[in-house]
Amino acid sequence: MIFFDFEVFKYDWLVVLMDTDSQQETIIINDPEKLIQFYHQHKKDIWVGFNSNGYDRYILKSIVCGFNPKEVNDWIIVQHKKGWEFSRQFNMIPLFSYDTMVKRDKSLKQLEGFMGHDIRETTVPFDIDRKLTDQELDEVIFYCRHDVHETMEVFGRQLVEFQSHLSLINEFKLPLKHISKTQAQLAGTILGATKNETDDEYDIFLPETLRINKYTNVLDFFRNYTGDPKELKIDVLGVPHVFAGGGVHGAISKFYYECDSDELMIMADVDQLYPTIMTEYNLLSRGVLQPVKFKNILDTSLKFKAEKKKREREPYKRICNITYGAEGDKYNAMYDPRNRLLVCIYGQLFLLDLIEKLEFVSSIELIQSNTDGILVKIKREDFDLFDDIVYEWEQRTHLHMSFDFYKKIYQKDVNNYLIVELDGEHKSKGAYVKELDHLDYDLPIVNKAVVDYLVKGVPVEDTINHCDKLIEFQKITKISGKFDYALYGRKRRHERVFRLFASKSGKELKKVKGESIQKIGYTPDVCKIVNTDVTKEKAPDWLDRSWYIDLAKKRIKDFLG
Repeated sequence: MIFFDFEVFKYDWLVVLMDTDSQQETIIINDPEKLIQFYHQHKKDIWVGFNSNGYDRYILKSIVCGFNPKEVNDWIIVQHKKGWEFSRQFNMIPLFSYDTMVKRDKSLKQLEGFMGHDIRETTVPFDIDRKLTDQELDEVIFYCRHDVHETMEVFGRQLVEFQSHLSLINEFKLPLKHISKTQAQLAGTILGATKNETDDEYDIFLPETLRINKYTNVLDFFRNYTGDPKELKIDVLGVPHVFAGGGVHGAISKFYYECDSDELMIMADVDQLYPTIMTEYNLLSRGVLQPVKFKNILDTSLKFKAEKKKREREPYKRICNITYGAEGDKYNAMYDPRNRLLVCIYGQLFLLDLIEKLEFVSSIELIQSNTDGILVKIKREDFDLFDDIVYEWEQRTHLHMSFDFYKKIYQKDVNNYLIVELDGEHKSKGAYVKELDHLDYDLPIVNKAVVDYLVKGVPVEDTINHCDKLIEFQKITKISGKFDYALYGRKRRHERVFRLFASKSGKELKKVKGESIQKIGYTPDVCKIVNTDVTKEKAPDWLDRSWYIDLAKKRIKDFLG
């Protein structure tokens, strides 16, 4: 593998390349012949970068083709055009390119920040209108090398993504050149899809297996759905619901409950809801000429799930989960907005169908409805009736449900909840309580304080005051390109990503656009910026722990009311 990163200026360019086999680092500055030689020596290797499929690979190809890399840089960065549109000659330059930018909404600097690493940026402006000095070149090289090493770190921390990518290629016997594709593009290739132009996005028809007699206004809403009005608000089993073209959401807000010994709390989820609807109701993308391929993949995924063969199942599960999203991607060969909309509508209506039938369970209380399931509370004595109703629904709709049982729930809304299993373990969803990882490590001490209070009853003061690791208190924030710059107190900052800590003394970080100066959401009014490495730093005396305690208590109140 070759990890690489380009930096391009008006009169200079450079690239840092790291060969993982030899552990040799190569730095090339304004020397196209040396880069071309390196490319030919390594063109059969896999080239890895961050956002490299959107930027760096086209800079590389531009230099190999003899173009000015600055023109390609501006084509992509300034004009916001796709790199492949610049020249057909790029197609003649083979490159096995894998992009570690899995989450498109997170920059490399943000991921570095989450890991606690140094996120300082070069002070050399990229629009500088002259040759760089030796000192400026040294600074750019320093930060470019840093980003290559960080890209390697990010790659290692999400190795499962790369392994899944390779497993798709290996399992379905694709040539290695497909490593450059997204997994949605791979799905289209695996299923042999071809672009099918349609103009029937709102040609709505409902399944014959549907049986809804009470909530007919939801049927009418979708029969006449054209995207306007965008949503329908209605109470279902006493719970506010929103039905829309993107899915259904319903939940009791600020809800807490712990089951008695004679009660059951059941999460009933449909196994592979969207893929099953696609196969059972002929709603796979019409660009897929042999739908049987997808059905075989789905059957294999469910077979491996039943056999608990997680590793073997992974490539098949990926294809199943990706295909629905690909139907809504106008750049994908499986693009089919009508079928995608119908899959989503069918999923909502089938769940509504089931809820309507479950109203015959006298003790039932609906807690939430989500994309592919419902959470309910019933008396133990009513479980057989509940199970029979679900079974009849399964036979009629050709869908299959799985049950999980819980004893306690804290629910802010449908997107933020924490449920405690019978054995005391818990699952959570939402920014307030989700389990954080090294590439998503924002205000971790607050998440821990909220979860420990809800699950174990630990006072938030104990969790926050007893923590001595500075990284646990970090807040990572990014100033988007919509704003001109950041302002710390009265000082303009050249960085875009900041690591903030609530402080007893300091200033407020704000964002500036023209004459408008705005507060940055979810950041302390008084803070310190520490963009150096904090992985081993102890919490200092200037840290304002009270800000974190107040925030944790506010979030707990959002759950409990």
